[in-house]
Amino acid sequence: MHTNNKPLATPSPERRGELLATAAVLFAAQGYNATTVRRIADAAGMLAGSLYYHFDSKESMVDEILSTFLNELWEGYDAVLDAGLGPRETIGALVTESFREIDRHRAAVAIYQKESQHLAAQPRFQYLVDSQQKFEKAWLGTLERGVADRVFRADLDIRLTYRFVRDTVWVAASWYRPGGQHSPEEIARQYLSMVLDGIALRD
Repeated sequence: MHTNNKPLATPSPERRGELLATAAVLFAAQGYNATTVRRIADAAGMLAGSLYYHFDSKESMVDEILSTFLNELWEGYDAVLDAGLGPRETIGALVTESFREIDRHRAAVAIYQKESQHLAAQPRFQYLVDSQQKFEKAWLGTLERGVADRVFRADLDIRLTYRFVRDTVWVAASWYRPGGQHSPEEIARQYLSMVLDGIALRD
C-alpha cells in the first residue's frame, strides 16, 4: 500500500488574515471573553479543530490583532513625531493618522478600547501598557510645546485637553464605517477645525 508522506501544507497568509479579520469583528461586537473559538470557526466556515491549525489559542488571535494595529499606529505616529513639525501641525498630523488607523483597523480599535485594561494584566500584553504610556507622552508633550511656543492658549489644562482630543477622535470607531460619505482625511480636517478653531462665529 502506498503511503502519502507529503507534509501538511503551510497555512496561507491570506487565510490567516481572513481568520483574524473574522475574529476581530466578533471580539469587537461580542466581547473577547464571550467569543469562543467555536464561534469564530463557525463564522469562518470551518471546524473549531481546524482553527488550531492556524492559531494555538484565542489569546494568540487577539494578541496578533492588537499588536498589528499598534505596530502600524506607531509607524505613522513616529513618522509624524520625527518630522520636526510645529505643535499645531503635529497635532493635525496625529489626528489625521489616527483616523487613518480607525479606517484600517476599526474592529481592532474597538477591541483595544474595550479589552486592553483587562488584557494588560497578563504579562503577554505588557506592550499595551507601554503603548498607552508612550501615546500619552507624545500627546502631552506636543500640547505642552504648543503652550510654551504660544501656539496654544496658556490657560489650557493640558491633561484635560489631551483627554478631550483623545476621546473625541478614538470614539469615532464606534460609528465610522470604511467607504462612507467622508474619507478619514476629510473627517480629520473637520475635527481639527472644530478642536483648533471652535464652532462659534468670530467677529
